Amino acid sequence: MPHDVSLIATIAAGFGLALLLGFAATRLHMPPLVGYLLAGVMIGPATPGFVADVGLASQLAEIGVMLLMFGVGLHFSVSDLMAVRRIAVPGAIVQILVAVAFGMTTALLWGWSLGGALVFGLCLSVASTVVLLRALEGRGLLKSVNGQIAVGWLVVEDLVMVLVLVLLPALAGVLRGVEGGGAAGVATNDIWQTVAVTLLKVCAFIALMLVVGRRVLPKLLWWVARTGSQELFTLSVVATAVGVAFGAAKLFDVSFALGAFFAGMMMRESEFSHRAADESLPLRDAFAVLFFVSVGMLFDPSVVWAQPLKVLAVVAIIMVGKTIAAVALVLLFRYPLNTALTVGASLAQIGEFSFILAGLGVALGLMPAEGQSLVLAGALISIAANAAIFAALEPLQAWVRKRSALARRLDQRDDPLAQLPMSTDQALLTGQVVLVGYGRVGRRIAAMLREEHIPFVVADENRERIDALRKDGIPAVSGDASTPEVLIQAHIARAAMLVIAVPDAVSVRKMVEIAQTLNPTIAVVLRSHNEEEADLLASESRAKVFLGERELAHGMSEHIRLSYRGAISTARP
Repeated sequence: MPHDVSLIATIAAGFGLALLLGFAATRLHMPPLVGYLLAGVMIGPATPGFVADVGLASQLAEIGVMLLMFGVGLHFSVSDLMAVRRIAVPGAIVQILVAVAFGMTTALLWGWSLGGALVFGLCLSVASTVVLLRALEGRGLLKSVNGQIAVGWLVVEDLVMVLVLVLLPALAGVLRGVEGGGAAGVATNDIWQTVAVTLLKVCAFIALMLVVGRRVLPKLLWWVARTGSQELFTLSVVATAVGVAFGAAKLFDVSFALGAFFAGMMMRESEFSHRAADESLPLRDAFAVLFFVSVGMLFDPSVVWAQPLKVLAVVAIIMVGKTIAAVALVLLFRYPLNTALTVGASLAQIGEFSFILAGLGVALGLMPAEGQSLVLAGALISIAANAAIFAALEPLQAWVRKRSALARRLDQRDDPLAQLPMSTDQALLTGQVVLVGYGRVGRRIAAMLREEHIPFVVADENRERIDALRKDGIPAVSGDASTPEVLIQAHIARAAMLVIAVPDAVSVRKMVEIAQTLNPTIAVVLRSHNEEEADLLASESRAKVFLGERELAHGMSEHIRLSYRGAISTARP
């Protein structure tokens, strides 16, 4: 038996303590991520007792970063981002600038260098995608319009941070020159040359991935899937993530994170991308735990009692400054108060990208080790408090609405997309089809309705979709169709048919109940993902229910085409 078992000891201690403290965190209604970070603190050099191998933990953390970013790439959807681009892109960029300004100003007041202040501000500007997704999933908000905006916002933040990770090493020498008073000796040409060379390498890597990787990686999955071997399939996914990340770093001098992110994006092109995501999830989660444990090992808890005012300032920037900026931006885009508060709560924490940036800043000699500890302290506190912030949203809104007329106006603000234009042809609002949901299935159904010259009104929560439909001359209203106001705006009382192209069973029941109350003779066509649920919906609502995904839109379209004439003959005049 070998005597040097530091790798085994580090993994055993990290996993064991992470399990215990992660479980304790969930029992206290906090994200398990808090427990993982505390586990790292306990086996780190800043606390007494067993000390794990920091060097080995750092390498394990690098694998964790690769797999985390690979997972982000696998789930990155350009279409989802484009659906909320009008608020997510400008909102995220402005919010990052505001947070960086807060962080830099604070760090400069502490006497830090310009480079250290910049890295510190960037660390505080980006929220944790992992924490956000789990918070939204736990409250059933992930598929809501508020959840889509929050996720799109964080996707933009992630993309900006990927660019920062690429450029920061290239600019580190310039920033250190400015710090040392050698600004005069740093030629502008040298700065632009450094940036240009770095961007050329990144562009070369991206071009290689788009031209070669986009074709080779999906085919690789297909070849391996044909063998029928589950372990080979999982191995191919992990080997691709780590191999592309390592090759990108060695050949193009880009970060492991960027290489793994693009590997995931290219793998998403495969028909087996969902299987790849599912089968790599356990290993990804395991190394992600080690990543958070290794981050905790770098945290010096003495900073909390040695520099309490600095910790308080960091927490204030994360949980107050960023939140207020985000809420104000969302309200400026004329979204209701509920959306603004949800997005603000989503951003009131920092996570994995902050840790990566902080570690890179210290490694490049830009930010002091104290800064990394302050970032970790802010992350621990903000992540632990994030669940409580989400839980307090509804009571807070009720309290504010009760006491503030301004809040009531903001919550029920006049959204022009929530009402049909007065110029809408009234002939299109009698005997029409009310189509709820304009996603993949809804678009196919709408195309058939246009071909058959059947009048229809679209109801969807996504304001950008509604705006685009109106520009195309299609009657459409924005809002949640499980509320009476939206269906009334769609003139459900005079409609011949209600077609629900979203699969949410709870919302569907409410929509059908409201529609049949306002129009007892209306025909109903809807979709479901579950056979038992489909039978229940059919019996409760006397509706035609379509099950599954394959050819779902085609089947619903054909049924609507054939049954519309019968439905319109019984519609209320």
